[in-house]
Amino acid sequence: MYKLAVKKDFIAQHFLFGGDWGAENQKHSHHYRLEIQLTGKDLDSHGFVVDVMKVNEHLEELIARFRDKTLNDLPEFKDINPSIENLAHISYQTLHRSMHEEVALTFKVKIWEDEIAWVVYREG
Repeated sequence: MYKLAVKKDFIAQHFLFGGDWGAENQKHSHHYRLEIQLTGKDLDSHGFVVDVMKVNEHLEELIARFRDKTLNDLPEFKDINPSIENLAHISYQTLHRSMHEEVALTFKVKIWEDEIAWVVYREG
């Protein structure tokens, strides 16, 4: 079994609602790191689990949607907290749709919020 990981960093803002989380209830920025980990049993004819440049393109498209934005303002977060858990789930779903050619591979998304916390989302 092979595992390939590609990661990208970005900065975005958010604020949490629905509870008393102190400073997290006010608009603030985080340095996020998003990593996709793809697992496959076989290599293609070029000796790759998947083309890293294709994965990088998909990540860039996704990150461009979030980079330097307030997550609360994006339609994906309408009526839900822009927690790292929800960010990981939305990122997974978006990548799953955009990487339909590679979905035979299993993958998971890991997102760090600053150096304090991270979350992993995968289906199954």
